[in-house]
Formats: sequence, C-alpha cells, structure tokens
Amino acid sequence: MPKQLGIKQIAQNKKAYHDYFILEKYEAGIELFGTEVKSVRMGGVNLKDSFCVIKNGELFVRGMHISPYEKGNIFNRDPMRLKRLLMHKREINRLYGRTKQEGLTLIPLSLYFKDSRVKVELGLCKGKKLHDKRDSEAKRDADRTIDRALKER
Repeated sequence: MPKQLGIKQIAQNKKAYHDYFILEKYEAGIELFGTEVKSVRMGGVNLKDSFCVIKNGELFVRGMHISPYEKGNIFNRDPMRLKRLLMHKREINRLYGRTKQEGLTLIPLSLYFKDSRVKVELGLCKGKKLHDKRDSEAKRDADRTIDRALKER
C-alpha cells in the first residue's frame, strides 16, 4: 500500500478556541489500536470535552471519543478509554511544571494525519472568563464589519 504524504485534517476542537487563550502549541503522537485508526480515517472522532492529564511521567488524553469501527466486532475498544500521547520525556516534564505552577491546562486542539501517522495538536491554555469571551466576540464582530465596509468600497 503506498504511503500517503502531507497533512490531512481529521477533527478540530473549535470550543477550545472559544473557552481558552492558547499560549503555546505542541505536536504529539497518539497510541491507537487498529480498529480505532480505521474509525479515525472515517472521521468518527469528537474532541469537544477532551483534556490531557500527566500521570507517572506519561501524557494521556481523557474525553476523546473515537466511535467504534462498524466492521470491528470483538476487536473494538471502549470509545472513551484513556489514550496515551507520545512525546519526549523532557517535553512532558516541562509541560507538567507549567501546568502545576501557572495553573494552565493541556487541551487537544486538533487531530490529523501527518503522512500516515495520526498526530494530535495540543494547546497549553489558560481559561477565559466571561468578560474575556465577550471581548473576543465583540472584536470579531468589529473586524467583520470593517472587512464588509472595505469590500463595499
């Protein structure tokens, strides 16, 4: 089977951009089973309420729903199981320090194929307050009206 080249977007967590300030972005691999990869290829992924935790020096993602593969029968895994993310040890330790000291969280922003491997884009995020959400929405509306006015001219 020929290797697929390039980046193909699978799923994106749009709610994360609404609820958090994204300070830094990281790329991590993800440990999946065969039927999970087939389900991911079909687009059966939901990142909406997912987040990352660090336990015993390992990085895991919680709340990521990968739908069961319809032809997988007994080989299907639990859709909400803990999935291990693959990063270098020193990167995980750096992220662990930042999350504990500064009160930041790790949120999966998107899931994509890079060549033939599944990758997760993680964001080191700080939560938005209600007034921050209103400010960002007002700024987006203002930018939209400016763009419309410029387009009419």
